[in-house]
Amino acid sequence: MTKANHARRCRRPIAFLACSLLSVFILLPGTGCSGDKPEPTSTKVVETNADPNVFTMQNPNQFALTSVQVRKVSDEVHVNCAITPDVNLSVPVVSLGGGMVVEIKSKLGDYVKKGQVLLLINSPDLTGAFADYQKFKADQVLAEKQLARAQLLYDKGAISQADLEAAQDAHAKADVDLQAAIAHVKVLGGDISNPTTLLPLRAPISGTIVDQQITNGTGVRSLDNQQALFTIADLSQVWVICDVYQDMLPQVHVGDSANISVNGYAHDQFAGKVINISQVLDPTTRTAKVRIELPNPNGIMRAGMYVTAMFHARAQVERPVVPTTAIIQLHDSNWVFVPLGDGQFRRVRVELGPEEQGGYQQVSSGLKPNDQVVTNALQFSNATEEK
Repeated sequence: MTKANHARRCRRPIAFLACSLLSVFILLPGTGCSGDKPEPTSTKVVETNADPNVFTMQNPNQFALTSVQVRKVSDEVHVNCAITPDVNLSVPVVSLGGGMVVEIKSKLGDYVKKGQVLLLINSPDLTGAFADYQKFKADQVLAEKQLARAQLLYDKGAISQADLEAAQDAHAKADVDLQAAIAHVKVLGGDISNPTTLLPLRAPISGTIVDQQITNGTGVRSLDNQQALFTIADLSQVWVICDVYQDMLPQVHVGDSANISVNGYAHDQFAGKVINISQVLDPTTRTAKVRIELPNPNGIMRAGMYVTAMFHARAQVERPVVPTTAIIQLHDSNWVFVPLGDGQFRRVRVELGPEEQGGYQQVSSGLKPNDQVVTNALQFSNATEEK
C-alpha cells in the first residue's frame, strides 16, 4: 500500500466524525456562533388561495369591520366647459364711413368706456358729408333771406300769394336738406362744429375688446361688405358653454343651478344658472350644448377659459356609502376588503361617486347595503404585504 492511499484511508473516519459532530452542534438549541436567538416566523397572512384577491388572515379579529350604509343623495353631473362672452352683451364695432386707418388708439384686450375713440380714419365719406353740410347750410341761408324779402313785398302788395308760397316752400326744403346733412355727419361720427377729414370710431358700449380685425394703414371698406373692426364685450356677465352627453341630459334642466369650478381657484365655486339646452346633438360626440349664465363682477372668468360645471339632479336617490378609510387605491382602481368568514377576506373593486360629508364616500357599484367591509383598508393592505 502506498503512503498516499494510507493517508486517504486515515482521513475518511476523521471527516465522518467531524460531520457528525457538526450536525449535533447545529441541532442543539442555543448553540449559535454568536448566541443569537432564532428569528420568529411571520404567520399573519397565509395565502393558500388560488384567487389573488382572497387573503387568509390568522388573526382576523384585529381588523374592525363596518356596514355599508344607505343615504339619500342628489346625483351630480360633472362636465367640462368653456367661458365665452354673453352675446347679448357683445357689440361688433363697424365704421359707417370708408377710408384709411391712420391711428389706432385701443387694442385687443383693452378695457374701453362708452364713447372712447378706438381709431381714426382718413375718410372721403366724412369729407363729402361736411361738403354737403356746408352747401346746404348756404342754401338755407339764401332761402331764409328770399323768404324775408318775399314776405316784405307781399305785405306791400308787390307780389302775389303764389310767389310768397313758393319762397316759403324753398325755405322749408332748404331746412330739410340742412338737417339731413347734419344727421349724415353725426351718423358717420363727425362733429359739425369741427370740420375735419379724420373720422373717429368710438366705442358703442363700455367693455373689453375681445376681437380686433384692423391695424394701422388698413383700408376700411364701405358698410355693405365690411367685417367688424372690433368686438367689445361686457364681461361682467359671461356664458359657460358645456357639452353634456345624452345619457346625462335627463339630469339637467333649464333653470337649474350649476356650480362652476376654475383651476387656480380650487377652494372657490361660482354659482350659475342654466338658461338654454340645445335641441340638437352633435353627431360626432353625441353631446348637447348647455348654456349657463354666470355673473362675473370680479372679472375672474375670462373668455376662452376652461372650467368644470357640476349639476345637481332634482330627485334624490339612495346610494351606498362607506367611510373613506375603507377604500384604498391600487393599480389605478379603488378597492375594499370584504370578509368571507373563516379568516378569509376578498378584495373587491368598487366604482366611486361624489364624496359625502362626515368622511363618507358614495359607492356607485361593487357593494350592496349592509355589506361588511374592513374599516381601515390601508392597515389591512399593509398586513397582507407582511409575509
